[in-house]
Parts: sequence; C-alpha cells; structure tokens
Amino acid sequence: MGKSKSRIFRKGANDHVPTISRQDAITEAIKSLETQDIRKATNIITMFGLCAEELLENGASYETVTAIKNILK
Repeated sequence: MGKSKSRIFRKGANDHVPTISRQDAITEAIKSLETQDIRKATNIITMFGLCAEELLENGASYETVTAIKNILK
C-alpha cells in the first residue's frame, strides 16, 4: 500500500472518533441518570471523573446523586 493510501485510511479512522466536551459529558450523564440508563451514566462519570457537585450544579436531583454515590469521587 502506498503512503498516500495509508494516510487516507488513518485519517478516516481518526475522523470517526467522536469528541465530547466536559460540559456535554455532564449533560449526557444527567440525561442517562434521569432515564435510568445507569451503565451509560457510570461510564461517562468514571471516564471524565465527574464529582457530585458538578452533577448537582447542572441540574441532577439530589436523590439521584445520592443513589450513585459509590461511583462518584
């Protein structure tokens, strides 16, 4: 395979990786908690190292945050 073709394949693979900001991650985690998708919320929380204060300041309910306190920092 030539250099050009391998560069094109590598570029294409890197374009498919989604990027997400910390604020988007917080919002997505809160939505997942509200819809009872605990696995997705746990993955996002542990990946970004979110804390309870961040979730509460952005609209998560206190009951929801205390229910998952074992996975929060």
